[in-house]
Amino acid sequence: RAVGELHILLRRHCPPDLEVLLAPFDVALAVNTVVQPDLLVTRRSDTTETDLPVAPLLALEVLSPSTRHIDLGLKRARYETAGSPSYWVFDPAEPSMTVWELEAGRYVERARVTGDDNCIVTAPYRMTLRPADLLG
Repeated sequence: RAVGELHILLRRHCPPDLEVLLAPFDVALAVNTVVQPDLLVTRRSDTTETDLPVAPLLALEVLSPSTRHIDLGLKRARYETAGSPSYWVFDPAEPSMTVWELEAGRYVERARVTGDDNCIVTAPYRMTLRPADLLG
């Protein structure tokens, strides 16, 4: 449900030169590093028919018990190293959203909101989200 609600929200605000893609869609961060975020935002001109050969503008993961460690550790580090400007993680158990943005090559936490609190993000484009609304 959360992935679906996030997809709708991101598409609603997406400018025409960008697109929102759902997993499974390969993101080739390096020759030996291919990941599949739950959702991503990228420039339309950056995609190929088979994959995204550059870092997305936004990679978004929805945590589950089986992916929590990978999403918060390995994947976050891979997106950071590849230069993905924004990385968001939604935790449906709380519910909460954590937003990181790249600054001088490192992710900096820009926001962490829970429940009915609103979060206004500006990258990759401006929108408001509320974690409680993402549970469908």
